[in-house]
Amino acid sequence: MSLRFRQLQAFHAIIETGTVTGAAALLGISQPGISNLLYQLERQTNLKLFERVKGRLMATPEANVLYQEIDTVVRGLDHVTQAVLDLQNKQAGQLQVASQHSMSFGFMPKVISAFARNRPDMSISFQSQYSSKIQEWVQTGLFEIGVCEMPLLNDALNYHPLHVETLLAMPEDSPLARHDVLTPELLEDVPFIVMGPDHMTHRRTREAFHNAGVPLRTRVHSHLFKNLLSFVKEGMGVSILDRFVLDFDFEGGFITRPFRPVIMMDMAVVTSKHRPLSAIGQEFLALLIAELEPYAAPQALLHSQGS
Repeated sequence: MSLRFRQLQAFHAIIETGTVTGAAALLGISQPGISNLLYQLERQTNLKLFERVKGRLMATPEANVLYQEIDTVVRGLDHVTQAVLDLQNKQAGQLQVASQHSMSFGFMPKVISAFARNRPDMSISFQSQYSSKIQEWVQTGLFEIGVCEMPLLNDALNYHPLHVETLLAMPEDSPLARHDVLTPELLEDVPFIVMGPDHMTHRRTREAFHNAGVPLRTRVHSHLFKNLLSFVKEGMGVSILDRFVLDFDFEGGFITRPFRPVIMMDMAVVTSKHRPLSAIGQEFLALLIAELEPYAAPQALLHSQGS
């Protein structure tokens, strides 16, 4: 016996609404169409599914048993249909994004939340991680979109470059605040809180001090900009930090000044070259790049940036 789903759907709709008229309205087909589907189902199953009592359809015991068996199936397909419509309208689906750590404490949650506001059925997967791992995740398809620090470690990624000027953070009561711009000469003997020696901000800061003929005094090494800022607040020294951690720290306890020569953070928004982005991913990528634009350094700063 090969039952057609449309027959079961019509039967289910009659049970749910109590009338052929209601079933027709629910499914968007004519009343004769509903009656014909019910007739086909009764003929194929050789079952009497409804009795007409005082002008109303009454389900038979056999109909009630059949209803219990097909209810989950029919509702399940309805959910699938709705999911397809949601995907077509970009209201559902899954957003898969990863970013380096400093963005994860404010910037990325803000952008993702704004994107999700009118997409209540969209699921979200967000992780923060070191940049090399983010590139690996995007390349292997664990995440669709990543924001990481340069350099790119392989050529399997599309990327949108982003160059962000860092700022010098200092304790809020620091006497250095009297200066509008800080230089290596003004920071001689001032303790620095730095990232690891291979990080671009540490490497470029060392180079700036070397070129100025001023020794760089490092006091604390750590691995996250958020940690560096915490040490600054505790009065342990000053630090070169990106704007993502600075702009979304609302606790206070520090102030910032430009540092010259400029220390740039070279970053990128990455996607896979070998996997097409979902419709959700394409829309979010456009929003993300637009939201990052105000952080991009002016061309004049880029031209003054060293290696």
